Amino acid sequence: MFKTLTYIKSNIVTSILIGMVIGLIAGWFIDTSPLRGLVTILSFLMVYPMMVTLDFSSLFSKGNIKLQLITQLINFVYLPLMAYVFGLIFFNEFPYMRLAILLIALLPTSGMTVSWTIMAKGNAKEAIRMIIIGLILGGLLTPFYINVLLGESIQIPFMDIFSQILIIVFIPMFLGFITQYVLTKRFGKATFKKSIKPVFPLFSTLFVVVLITLVMSLRSVMIFNNPTMIPRIIVPVFLGYTLMIVTIHFIGKRLFEFSDRIALINGTVIRSLSLALAIALTTFDSVGPEVALVIAIAYIVQVQMAAWYVKRSIKSYHAQISSSK
Repeated sequence: MFKTLTYIKSNIVTSILIGMVIGLIAGWFIDTSPLRGLVTILSFLMVYPMMVTLDFSSLFSKGNIKLQLITQLINFVYLPLMAYVFGLIFFNEFPYMRLAILLIALLPTSGMTVSWTIMAKGNAKEAIRMIIIGLILGGLLTPFYINVLLGESIQIPFMDIFSQILIIVFIPMFLGFITQYVLTKRFGKATFKKSIKPVFPLFSTLFVVVLITLVMSLRSVMIFNNPTMIPRIIVPVFLGYTLMIVTIHFIGKRLFEFSDRIALINGTVIRSLSLALAIALTTFDSVGPEVALVIAIAYIVQVQMAAWYVKRSIKSYHAQISSSK
């Protein structure tokens, strides 16, 4: 079982593509609407394992205030404004695509932020702090941003968004903290970090793929009736991630040393797409297939962009080491 889960996590792009295809085919031949009630459950199961792995104690340790401040200004000022403008330019007549882009921009960082930061020789401690601060701020600010920026285009169930964020963000965060505390007390910190902690992200990734498969099946007929939808989404998503990397790399290079710059990039460019998908699907009853498509495509683009930047950063790191000798 764990071999299968590890394969899915290691090949997330391929797994998501396979899940999308299976969902589309299944939804064309079978009515999967009775399964819609599983969306909230799957969303919770997708987020909870990620919360168990967070190092909550890092939130109270002394850190780089300037780095954290710049990171959250990018996350909650620059990127939401960028998403709003992109939505108007590319999806002006498709409010739910604009919603998907905005949700991606409003929910920063995921568990992969730390993994990519470590691989690229960045400041992992600050990356962990970015995740926790970003999740808390994102959970609190998202309903207000959506209401202000999209209230004229979409009927915003303000209190529903708050209640779903409570279910999908803060309750899993609390349970994740409790789970981590109990497991650490039972098995010790060393065993938890080495043997237990790495298992949880495997299940989170599995439920991401299962949820995307289910959503594609629920919207299969509509997607097949609109074959131009996918290419229409790919271009702005790719351009958006490219612009994010270029501009944030420039900011990081001007303000921070190498390790902090890597944390800044991964704490901003990598988005919490699982949360974005969960909030969209559990809050907006009339949400169209375009939301799931935008976020699924964002998964694919984000992984490729992050992998490219990590390779580039590793080369830069070794070049610095060689030049200093």
